[in-house]
Amino acid sequence: MDRRHDSSEHGSDSMGGMAMFFTTSSHTPLYSESWTPSSTGAYAGTCIFLILLAITLRSLFAAKSVLEQRWAAQARNRKLVLVKGQESASERVENDPYAKFGSFIGANGAEERLKYVQADGRRALPFRLSTDVPRAALVMVIAAVSYLLMLAVMTMNVGYFLSVLAGVFVGEVAVGRYAAVDDH
Repeated sequence: MDRRHDSSEHGSDSMGGMAMFFTTSSHTPLYSESWTPSSTGAYAGTCIFLILLAITLRSLFAAKSVLEQRWAAQARNRKLVLVKGQESASERVENDPYAKFGSFIGANGAEERLKYVQADGRRALPFRLSTDVPRAALVMVIAAVSYLLMLAVMTMNVGYFLSVLAGVFVGEVAVGRYAAVDDH
């Protein structure tokens, strides 16, 4: 029997040499061969980096949720509608022979003939460059951090795996209350 193709005996993938079992080696490369911890301190530093990266991911989810709520509120309150057939306060002031000033601005900084109308929250919001580009950039960063954490877990190193889980736990305790349920 050819031992090169018998992956079940040694627990490794014969195609790429990737470990198919958890290892406790403190010399497991992370992301590249040049990032291979050479001492216990370097291994601990790599684990701390993974904890911070996982906390960053949870923080990005929370930031996205907060920004989505803010963008939705701005979109709902953005619309002004002109009320026809109603004389504005500035027109009333201009037509008043006893008035000393010729213009009037309402409490919202607009003429009173303009009314704020809230958008229907059940429909998708329209495309806005000022909202959709930052949203896409934030999702791209979230995807990049997620993939980096996935690659760390795929090394099958127990320390890296537990570091990612610890970071997710700490991040969720710290900022989980800000993240919407559907963002997970």
